[in-house]
Amino acid sequence: MFFLQLRNEIWKLFGKKRTYIGFGMFLIAQNIIIVVHRLPRVRHQISQLLEHNGFMVERYISVLTISTLMVSLMALTLMPLYTALVGGDLVAKEAEDGTLRMILSRPISRVRLLLLKWLTGAIFSFLLVMSLGLFGLIFTSFWFPWGDLFTLPGVLSFGVFSAARGLECYVIAHCFMVPSACTMLTLAFMFSCFNMKPAAATILALSIMFISMIMQDIPFFVDYRPWFITYDMGVWRDVFAEKIPWWKVGEAFSFLLAYNVSFLVVGCTAFQMRDIKS
Repeated sequence: MFFLQLRNEIWKLFGKKRTYIGFGMFLIAQNIIIVVHRLPRVRHQISQLLEHNGFMVERYISVLTISTLMVSLMALTLMPLYTALVGGDLVAKEAEDGTLRMILSRPISRVRLLLLKWLTGAIFSFLLVMSLGLFGLIFTSFWFPWGDLFTLPGVLSFGVFSAARGLECYVIAHCFMVPSACTMLTLAFMFSCFNMKPAAATILALSIMFISMIMQDIPFFVDYRPWFITYDMGVWRDVFAEKIPWWKVGEAFSFLLAYNVSFLVVGCTAFQMRDIKS
């Protein structure tokens, strides 16, 4: 019965048009970024940066370089937005529509219902992250040749990788993005369990993320950066280091796990105390 209920929740989620907003915007944003990088002035600036560091332009302006740049930008901006949008809808939207009262009339505990909805959101987060990486490679390959990876400073740390090593880093980075996307979804899901509108749950989650991001980037708070949630959510960027700091990755995953469990516990507690059926 658990898997049948999970299947129904998945059908319910992917039956909504707003679920596909993130996938559609990724397609549009990626193609815009590709076109911009085809402009002569932008290509000239990248070529200068490569030549000043002694690298061949034709070798490093490649599918992997442009795809990694696109993914890095959208993982910090659009990814949290669309995971928070879905997370804020999972419970609050059904309460707003009145269908949650009918669901709770069945012999199922509230904790089980929330767990089913959260697992559905986690599946959505996984598909969203993987589609981001896959779309990036597919559309970039139409305009740029296959070659080695060059990570641009400012978005990631400066680095140069062979094509095989670059593709490996690209895949691992997307696997590491999934816990970060789930954390953002769980934060919005927690607010969705309270008595509030879906938009309010989404805005609250995004506000916390943006406040954390702003405070993390303040130079005077450099010693306190590990205390901000966005610091651990950016663990996927460490994959593009010459030597991956696995201790840092493990530490970040431990914190992300703690964040997800804490948000779920708070959300379940608030949902248990709500009087929905009256």
